Amino acid sequence: QVQLVESGGGLVQAGDSLRLSCAASGRAFSSYTMGWFRQAPGKERQFLAVISKSGASTIYADSVKGRFTISRDNAKNTVFLQMNSLKPEDTAVYYCAANKVTFSILALEYDYWGRGTQVTVSS
Repeated sequence: QVQLVESGGGLVQAGDSLRLSCAASGRAFSSYTMGWFRQAPGKERQFLAVISKSGASTIYADSVKGRFTISRDNAKNTVFLQMNSLKPEDTAVYYCAANKVTFSILALEYDYWGRGTQVTVSS
């Protein structure tokens, strides 16, 4: 089992950058595929990025490709989401998630979730 805690959210202006972190407790962090998702008010949870257990492979949603970068530090049990050129439509609660089985973009395949961190981008 793993517990996840996101941090790094906040209020920024359009065009700014933020770096989100997700700290995982417990052992065997490197055995989990890690993903980032977000959910805006009244909308479904949206996939953003996934990184493989070793960090060698990543997939991004088209909406963030070229602006967001997912990375991980297995020695520090942490996954990151670097977000550049932020837009007002990026405003949402951002969640990290973990699963041991699949390298997936589907939220339903993730077993463990953090509580989220709010990102608000003003125009």
